[in-house]
Amino acid sequence: MERETPELVAPATFLRGEEGASPESVRARFERMIRRMQAEVCAELEAVEGGASDGGGAALFREDAWTRPGGGGGISRVLQGGRVFEKAAVNVSVVYGVMPPEAYRAARPEAAAAAGGEKAGPVPFFAAGVSSVIHPVNPFAPTMHFNYRYFETEAPKDAPGAPRQWWFGGGTDLTPSYIIEEDIKHFHSVQKQTCDKFDPSFYPRFKKWCDDYFYIKHRGERRGVGGIFFDDLSDYDQKTLLQFATGIISSLVVFSVKVSLDINSPHVFMVLRISPQRGRL
Repeated sequence: MERETPELVAPATFLRGEEGASPESVRARFERMIRRMQAEVCAELEAVEGGASDGGGAALFREDAWTRPGGGGGISRVLQGGRVFEKAAVNVSVVYGVMPPEAYRAARPEAAAAAGGEKAGPVPFFAAGVSSVIHPVNPFAPTMHFNYRYFETEAPKDAPGAPRQWWFGGGTDLTPSYIIEEDIKHFHSVQKQTCDKFDPSFYPRFKKWCDDYFYIKHRGERRGVGGIFFDDLSDYDQKTLLQFATGIISSLVVFSVKVSLDINSPHVFMVLRISPQRGRL
């Protein structure tokens, strides 16, 4: 693994030279989208902090950027000690690496078999993603988590003729301390509306996946109130699923944060809104 190099200013792209020169590739479009979403989420949260601080002492995001000599890098943004948000992080990363053959066989058994099965060697890969966890100060406001990513593999090093593999993954979920049914129903309705625009089977399928994924066996319960989760998604073409990923993230970015500074007030929630004008690449 190459050592990370801190950067004072994040570069325009973390893609390797020849890929950065292809702005219409899925890699380039996904990177642009997650970096735009990172900027928008951070701007929204800082605006809420600024409005709650009466013009002084508002908590801001601290940014750290890094690159790797062989390509790739990331931007981490962290806000902490705010009046509204105890801590919030929104991170993006672009990674180039080599996947062990065992991991490739587990992730893509059919492709691995076509590339030589047990004899398939290490597989070069590309991955990019955005992830966030937001912890409000007010206990009546839930913790929100989301993560969305795009993964692509090259042919195994000893099977140059094998086809390239790709898939999308991610999800959004809430973990409240206090259950306010109206807010939880609204959260799930936003998820369903966005999923239904692409495939009516997405929401029930991804909701169950989320419930199962975050099931805590030794407690006999699920973490939080769920949401959606999916992985290895390649049901449609890349363009369609890129639009889906963009749409589902955009539905979370375009929100009106209504968080009361009065910790005794239950009327707090990060109200998620869908905007038909957002999500364009």
